[in-house]
Amino acid sequence: MSFLLGRRELRGRPTPFTEPPIPPNSAQSAGYARVDLSRTESSLQKIAVWSCVNLVATIAETMPLQYFPRPREVAPLPSWLADPGGDGHGLPDWTSQYVYSAMLRGNVYGFAAERDRLRGTPTQIALQHPDLVGVSLVKGVPQWRVNGEDVPADDMWHRRVHPVPGRLLGLSPIELQALTIGTGISAMRFGAQWFQDGGHPSALLTSESNLDQKQAATAKQRFLAAIYGRREPLVLGAGWKYTSIQIAPNESQFLETNGYTSAECCRIFGPGFAEIYGYETGGSLTYSNIEQRSLDLLTYAVDPWLVRVERALTGLLPAGETVKFNRGALVRTDLLTRYKAHAIALRNQFKVINEVRDLEDEGPVPWGDKPSTDAPANHDPTGGQS
Repeated sequence: MSFLLGRRELRGRPTPFTEPPIPPNSAQSAGYARVDLSRTESSLQKIAVWSCVNLVATIAETMPLQYFPRPREVAPLPSWLADPGGDGHGLPDWTSQYVYSAMLRGNVYGFAAERDRLRGTPTQIALQHPDLVGVSLVKGVPQWRVNGEDVPADDMWHRRVHPVPGRLLGLSPIELQALTIGTGISAMRFGAQWFQDGGHPSALLTSESNLDQKQAATAKQRFLAAIYGRREPLVLGAGWKYTSIQIAPNESQFLETNGYTSAECCRIFGPGFAEIYGYETGGSLTYSNIEQRSLDLLTYAVDPWLVRVERALTGLLPAGETVKFNRGALVRTDLLTRYKAHAIALRNQFKVINEVRDLEDEGPVPWGDKPSTDAPANHDPTGGQS
């Protein structure tokens, strides 16, 4: 089947493509220092890269997304926005894919399979693997190719991160920081190979006498026969010496190199990631409590990426309509602090009781949409009898 079907045929269905293979995590497929990062998944062999991308993608996937048809008015998501990919996997799966492409390649590509008839904005976007998309400018007009097939510019949807003047595509963090990421993966491969294949002799058996190849082989065989399967003391004759070769674990696994490159990889995606994962960054960062840790995670590490997703989805809506992640779902406090905050909000009429009950996963009450000063005196904010 040709990738590019007729334009009418292609509407309403995800764009088919050949999935690129996931590279094996082994040193045999390439030398220790030969790390091919031309494929996006290759960089995920570095645990720090995987952790940062997985953290943001998971939060974007699980954090509730609120739809505001008008300012300060929350409504259910439009049906098409609940599954913007049109593949049945829903919005969480789509946002996770968006984060994956944005963080690793700096660009998000999609095929606009359906559009709003009045506004012309896409209402169904089948995201494409970033490594299968290419573009060239011909007289200032983008010429897109997906999996080797030409795609009309009107059918492509593109959002970028790290834009540069004069360039259509955003910068790819993986391409720019290939040296740091590749060094970390190479050190990891070497450490694994050291233990798997025994890249070094376990011991030296030396003699003061000059031995030819046959005599050395005979001595080796007799020595192995004497120690194999035995726990008895070994007795060597005059002129023989046995030396065990040992290496410190931190040297064989390049722990310092791995730790340094892990911290550097975290910095690629923004401040806060290295501290969240506890990598040594040359400074100290402590958290007074879990709430403060969550706030720092949201403020310095994750929030910029969430804002990018919000802007991309808001751009698909009519003017004046927006979507926003409910960040309160991430920042959890203890029960007493949470209830005190509710009391302050109710007393100053920042919220009504039903809004508070919704945050606490409680059902609404008939009088809960009025300001708290108008609520019955014998009811508390959670609906119990005072």
